[in-house]
Amino acid sequence: MARRNIQEVVDLALREDSAWSDVTTGTVIDPSWNTRAYVTGKEPGVLAGIEVMMQTFLTVDAGVEVDTLMVDGSLLKRGDTIARVQGRAGSILSAERVALNFLQHLSGIATETSRYVEAVRGLPVRIVDTRKTVPGMRWLQKYAVRMGGGYNHRRDLSDGVLIKDNHLAMTRAQGMTLSEIVTMARRHAPFTLKLELEVATPEEAIEAAEAGADIIMLDNMAVDDMRHAVAALKGRVLLEASGGITLKTVRQVAETGVDFISIGALTHSVRSLDISLEF
Repeated sequence: MARRNIQEVVDLALREDSAWSDVTTGTVIDPSWNTRAYVTGKEPGVLAGIEVMMQTFLTVDAGVEVDTLMVDGSLLKRGDTIARVQGRAGSILSAERVALNFLQHLSGIATETSRYVEAVRGLPVRIVDTRKTVPGMRWLQKYAVRMGGGYNHRRDLSDGVLIKDNHLAMTRAQGMTLSEIVTMARRHAPFTLKLELEVATPEEAIEAAEAGADIIMLDNMAVDDMRHAVAALKGRVLLEASGGITLKTVRQVAETGVDFISIGALTHSVRSLDISLEF
């Protein structure tokens, strides 16, 4: 992770929490008191966000010492000690909530991603994320997906041509065919970028492939329809399954032979992992 980007997001979070105006700590904790605290896992999972957590403590007080005992991507067991934090008690208390928020949230993403990866183990498919991320947190959330064994889709709107349903609705309203839409996109986009097109039926998938798309997104398509599209197009274009796919259905989708499965829930509604800091 880029340290400059870490500092930006840590600064924003600490300002939001008024970490340097902690009235509770200021009224009951003597500034001269020093202590040692332990960051501990309260449930199994996959760890992510160690460096962000550490930078949070150091930003509040550069004199705090953080000894990390585990690295991102590690399998976390209940009761594992993740880090030791030593220094001024007041500084540790003022940084605690923000530091844990980062670690819990990112570890939750890594853990959920690992469940999807495990569910399709042995099949030639990649689990990928989407742009359904918390504003300002995308690069961290996508990092956590990688720590869980997943892969990243587009970073942002400049990172690939993805013609979705609303783009198609607007262009088709102008009387354009799929072939004309793809041709126009090719003409205006940098030649280094892949062109992906979203479709809802196997027939549209075949039409998109014939129009020259590099990747075809099979959006909210029934499994039988996915199989039809894969049978017709496997090896000609890359195929991505997307839309409403859960842990219960992901292996069935993977068995159709698609190349990628994108899961918005990896980032937009994941549960944070239970991690605590105790003196």
